[in-house]
Amino acid sequence: MNACLQTIADYGLRSVGIGQRLLPKSDFTLCEQFTLIGSGMIWNIYFGLIALTTGFFLATAIAVAKNSNNYWVRKPAEWFIFLFRGSPLFIQFFLAYEIFVQLPKWGIDIDLGFTEITAETRWLTKAWLGAVIVLFLNTAAYSGEIFYGALRSVPKGDIEAADAYGLSGWPRFKRIIWPTMLRLAWPAYTNEAIFLFHATTLVFFSGFPAWQQRGDALYYASYFADKTFNPFVPYPILGMYFIMLTLCVIGVYGLINKRLNRHVPANQRQRIKFKPQIIR
Repeated sequence: MNACLQTIADYGLRSVGIGQRLLPKSDFTLCEQFTLIGSGMIWNIYFGLIALTTGFFLATAIAVAKNSNNYWVRKPAEWFIFLFRGSPLFIQFFLAYEIFVQLPKWGIDIDLGFTEITAETRWLTKAWLGAVIVLFLNTAAYSGEIFYGALRSVPKGDIEAADAYGLSGWPRFKRIIWPTMLRLAWPAYTNEAIFLFHATTLVFFSGFPAWQQRGDALYYASYFADKTFNPFVPYPILGMYFIMLTLCVIGVYGLINKRLNRHVPANQRQRIKFKPQIIR
């Protein structure tokens, strides 16, 4: 017991640079595998949370743009969705990393105007920033299509009622259209959130390197599988962690779904059903 507690103290936060620098080389214990793979989950949660939080707002804007009657507003949104939904996420990671690597050679530098620091483009090749950008754009495209479908399904009666009350423009969208769109889209959006967390395992296996062997959960699971020649211990541990994460996402999104549907009779509420996406 004491040895396991010491292992947790040494490796519990190793994936973020706190604790032992060197990975265990032999005589791997079950506690070490649970601890290091769990440590790597910090990165998966980070990637998913940042991409979902920022992608939600871009997805809403894309859905509204695609629903616009203006050709020059609608077409860019359609092509954005087509580009990121039509290509594999793994390829997007690979191409983005190659582009970010080439930026300094092209003489392109990025100035972060909101700080006093000039960020060199080399930071884009780091997983904490570059990979998040790819995940942000990818989930915005998928979520944008989900929101667009919900936007098209908003009952005309709701809009007519808003017009009758004198609501138009932004007040009508904020009070009537947007809440109804979210209520209709939320079950499908929950599945997108779950898939995005699962997709974070691709980060360190595409183009973005793990610095000083500080990777995500799959990185550590693969390390143990390679060293022990036994994949039947680390990968089930990895699967268990992601099942727990999925249950947390379903729970949180279920509470939000309940809040969005609080005015709907209980027998008419949409329930969240997890439907794995086999091919994306």
